[in-house]
Formats: sequence, structure tokens, C-alpha cells
Amino acid sequence: MSEKNDDGANRDATTKRSARERLQQERERQKTRDKRRRTLIVSAAVVGVLGLAAVVGLIAANAGSGDKSAKAGPVAAPSGATGKDALAIQTGPAGAKSQLTVWEDFRCPACKAFETNYRDTVHDLESRGLLKVEYHLVTLIDGNMGGTGSLKGANAAACAQDAGKFAEYHDLLFQNQPEETDDAYGKNARLLELAGKVDGLDTPAFRACVENGTHNSWVGKSHEAFAAGKFRGTPTVLLDGKDIFADQADPLTPQKLKAKVEAAAGVPKGKPSGSASPSATASPSASASGKASGSGGSKSLSKGAPQQ
Repeated sequence: MSEKNDDGANRDATTKRSARERLQQERERQKTRDKRRRTLIVSAAVVGVLGLAAVVGLIAANAGSGDKSAKAGPVAAPSGATGKDALAIQTGPAGAKSQLTVWEDFRCPACKAFETNYRDTVHDLESRGLLKVEYHLVTLIDGNMGGTGSLKGANAAACAQDAGKFAEYHDLLFQNQPEETDDAYGKNARLLELAGKVDGLDTPAFRACVENGTHNSWVGKSHEAFAAGKFRGTPTVLLDGKDIFADQADPLTPQKLKAKVEAAAGVPKGKPSGSASPSATASPSASASGKASGSGGSKSLSKGAPQQ
């Protein structure tokens, strides 16, 4: 009986040990399977994320190619563009003795203040053959505040140049400038609405130019030139290459600008200034103050005080 019991006990122990070993082996195999499954899941997830990113990138690329407001595309300068790399739009007689160079952003409040204060004087000097102006359009506020109004407004102004209506439309955009935080000029409908106020501008060709963003890349190149020039901000105003708008000790005024231009042309002091151009007489001459561009803060600009 004792030997039989021992044999039975040994068999039971062997059986239990074999069962434990099999269970352990099964657990190891299950761990291996689980590890392999997790690896496959993670790999699939990575592939899925990469695939989604590729799809999103493709959608974005397609959206960019379809969105005519994008800056991509060939640089198409507006008709008659002048200056280095044809990045300026000129008004006034080409043979004028003095040249005013103005860097502006259509969303910039300080630029509007400059235009309000100096518009009549500039137009008067142009009409008398004493001054030509080179306008450079930039997108500073878009970069600082977000939106596309600076870009689209500048493109629309370049489209107006194609139609020979730049000066009128340029003035109208500043006269109707929205609040700095309001990207109203980012909507083509608003730009086209304003174009209807300029006689002969709202044509199919102009509308196509605005809607297609024909000069967007040109505006982008103009802004790159502005950044490369390391100017203090907008507006930047140069008279014959000299920054006359940043001198705090001797701040510019419309009267001083007129005197400088007349002196350069040899006009005797006290001589009647002559009549202003139609666009000048139609423009308001009241002074205004504006916020410094690109800062998001509020600084006054009066009598031509330079932006900080």
C-alpha cells in the first residue's frame, strides 16, 4: 500500500508540474502574442497618423492652389510698376524734381492718419509737376494681427493700377479703412463694393484680378523688400531718399513738405501754389490721429509725428 501511495503521489506531482509548465508556456506564448499585437496596433496607428497627415497636407495643398488669395504663384507686377524690381506704383509726373517714397499698409491706422493729413498737399504738388510719389505696399498688419486684409487690399490696389485708377482707389481704401482689428479688407466683396465708387473701375477685368489674387505674389515681394530695408514701421516716408518722417526734433508737417519740394524745384517763396488736382479737392483735409501700425497698441500721430 505504501509503495502504491508513493507512486500515485509522484504521478500527481508530475501531472501538476506538467500542468504548471504548460500553463507557464501558454502564458509566455500569450505574452508574445500580446506583444506582437500591440506592436501591430502601434504600427498601424503610426501609419494611420502619417496617412492622415499626408491627406491633410494634400488637402491643404489643393486648397492653397485653389485659393486665389494665397501668395504662391508667379510674380505679376501691375501695369507701369516702377522702382527696384518693379515693386513700386508711381503717381505724379515722372519728370518731377522731387520724389516721395511711401511704404504703407491699407490696414495701418498710422498710414491713414498720414494720408488724411498729407493727401491734399501731395496731390497739389503732383498737379503742379513738382512731386512724384512711389508707393510700396506691405502686409505688416496681417502678420501682426492675423487676417488677409493687408494682402488683399494691396492686391486690389494693384489691380486698380492695371485699370489706371490707382490714385483714386488708394485714397478710397484709406478713407474707408476699418478698425485695425477688423479684417474687412480680407473680403473681396468689400473691396469690390468700394471699387464701385470709383468711376470706371468695377469691370470684369478688375473683378477677375481681385478674385484671382493676380498680384498677391508681387505684394509679397514688396513686403520682403520692406523687411530687408529694416524700416521702423509704417508709414515710412522718404523724400529723395531721406527719411523725413522720423525726426522727432523737427517733425514733418504738410507745410514743411510743401516748402521742401518747392525749394528743390526753385519755386520762389510766396508764389501762389496753383490749383490742386480733382482727387485732392475731393479728399478731406482735416487732420486725424491714428494708432501706430503693427503694435496693437495706441499711439497718437499728429502733424506728421513719426511712428514709434
